[in-house]
Amino acid sequence: MAIVQLICINLLLGALANQKYCTKSDNVYISLTLTRLKTFIGSTSRELIGLPNHMSLHFPLVLSGLIWLTFAPVADQSAQYLKVSLDDINWLSLVYMIVAIPLSFGTTWLLDTFGLRITLILGSWLNMFGAVLRFLGAPSREGFIVPYPVVMLGQTFGALAQPLIIFTPTKMAALWFPDNQRATANMITSMSNPLGVLLANIISPWVAQTSAQIPNLLLVYAIPACIICFLATLGIRSSAPPTPPSASAESSDLEPFVQGIKLLLKNKAYLILLLCFGSGIAVFTCFSTLLEQILCVQGYTNDFAGLCGALFIVFGIVGAGALGLYVDKTKKFIEAIKINMSFSALACIAFAVVSLMRQQKAAVAAVCSLFGFFGFSIYPVAMELSVECSYPVGEATSAGLIFISGQIQSVLYIILLQALTVRLTDSPQSTCGDAVLSWKVPTLVMAGLCTLFTCCFVLLFHTRYRRLEAEEQATYGTRSINNSTHFPAASFHCSCLTVY
Repeated sequence: MAIVQLICINLLLGALANQKYCTKSDNVYISLTLTRLKTFIGSTSRELIGLPNHMSLHFPLVLSGLIWLTFAPVADQSAQYLKVSLDDINWLSLVYMIVAIPLSFGTTWLLDTFGLRITLILGSWLNMFGAVLRFLGAPSREGFIVPYPVVMLGQTFGALAQPLIIFTPTKMAALWFPDNQRATANMITSMSNPLGVLLANIISPWVAQTSAQIPNLLLVYAIPACIICFLATLGIRSSAPPTPPSASAESSDLEPFVQGIKLLLKNKAYLILLLCFGSGIAVFTCFSTLLEQILCVQGYTNDFAGLCGALFIVFGIVGAGALGLYVDKTKKFIEAIKINMSFSALACIAFAVVSLMRQQKAAVAAVCSLFGFFGFSIYPVAMELSVECSYPVGEATSAGLIFISGQIQSVLYIILLQALTVRLTDSPQSTCGDAVLSWKVPTLVMAGLCTLFTCCFVLLFHTRYRRLEAEEQATYGTRSINNSTHFPAASFHCSCLTVY
């Protein structure tokens, strides 16, 4: 359809331009109009052709979340099958944060230098190797025990893949979408990873209801890893659309990687965002990783913990959708994040209280839903804000350092919260298996950390929207040039209507 439209407009305006009665200024106007319409329709048709490439970005993000949280929703069964402690099972998730910290610096450079395509395909292959290795390392044959070290190695491959994949949404939004769609595009792509976490919370308890079913669970995750690797390799054909959708996407004035790091470390607003939102990422990581262990003490089953984790993600996706659309329309990044962070802190406090209560499924589920709605929805908007307050630093660099901050704080928080647990001598309603730990103090500390950094962000964070300002300046400059060739509409009507 776009091609047909382009041909028709070429014929129409070409005929007008060839009229001998048209003045010189008329021809200038027609030529400009023709050029603009060609650009618009041509870019639309080319970007529609490139849409499958964009859609292919989502599958590796979903898979990354699946592999990361495979064991957390079934921590007790995993510990029994692998013959290790719950702390060892937690390290299967922690390895993602530890590996990501040093690797992320190289990933930001790789993404800014070689683009989305190479980075995502490499991440997809690493995820496939990790998922297949985990399955091969956990055979169901009796007496064959190698599992934990090999499973950990498989998780490490997945951890190597995560930074390659998780940094892509902000870069993709900047390269593929105009300024009035970037927050929504970032939201949709960023929520692909939590969707993987959601599926892990549903699939893991459903498949692995006993410890003997852990190999089946790993096979269930290995199959889509192979399929997604194949789809990513063949489906992602380009890193950017043929026609840049915005002035910032078209500009090549982004700072080099090392210079960008230096600029970020001198940017007060960015450093506040780095610390405070990094703490938020850490709190949500702790919540996702430890939820089953926190709830089982009060007699809640793995299925219910998985349901709470699913509600956390589902309502987070709903909240992210609403917040992304709102921010795209209003550009109120700061106000939206400050309000949502405040409600997130309240929800975290509420969770610390209701998680200590027995037989309160409705209250626990409601609080998890609210925590996800207000907390998870912040992520894509905060990543966009990191670019706005640090432009012209590359998108992968500014968003990547925040992710690194979140990973570092996640490791510290999980180690701290585990250290604060107390072993219970008697808990008759517990469904935790052999090890029964009290999470009362850790959940209160988690709520305190969330509240502290929320207050710091609300009170201290202020910034200009540098990328929007640069795009506005570029747009106004273009308009002033175009206006210099504009002529009165009456002149066009007069010259063309006097043909007869």
